[in-house]
Amino acid sequence: MADTTSRYIESVGRRKSATARVRLHQGGTGKITVNDRDFQVHIPVSILQQALVAPLVLTGTREMFDITVSVKGGGIHGQADAIRLGIARGLVDFNPEFRATLKTGRFLTRDARVKERKKPGLRGARRAPQWSKR
Repeated sequence: MADTTSRYIESVGRRKSATARVRLHQGGTGKITVNDRDFQVHIPVSILQQALVAPLVLTGTREMFDITVSVKGGGIHGQADAIRLGIARGLVDFNPEFRATLKTGRFLTRDARVKERKKPGLRGARRAPQWSKR
C-alpha cells in the first residue's frame, strides 16, 4: 500500500474480461509497473506497448507520473486496452481539460465487444450442426 504522503489518482479500465486498476502517482519519472513487473515485460508486443502509453504521449504527461497497475483476466491484448482506458480516465481526473483531447483520440470509449454466448442446439454461438439433405 502506498504511504499517505504519496498522492495518487486511481481509476479502472475494462476490456472483454480484463480489468485493470490503475494508479497514477504524481511527480514520478514515467515508470509504468504492471502486476509488479515492468510493463514491457508484462506486455511484450511493441504495438500494444505503444497503445498503452498513447494517452500519456497525446497529453504530454509521459514523464509526469509513475503508474502502477493491477490487471486480471483476459489476454495481453484485452489487458493492454483495459490499462489504456484506465490511464485515460485517470488523466481526466487529474486535469479535466484533457477530456476533449482524449475523447477525439477515442481513448475514453470502452470497447463493449465481448464473446457471444453459446446457444442451445448449436455448436457455438451461431454455428449449427452440419445438415444433410439425405
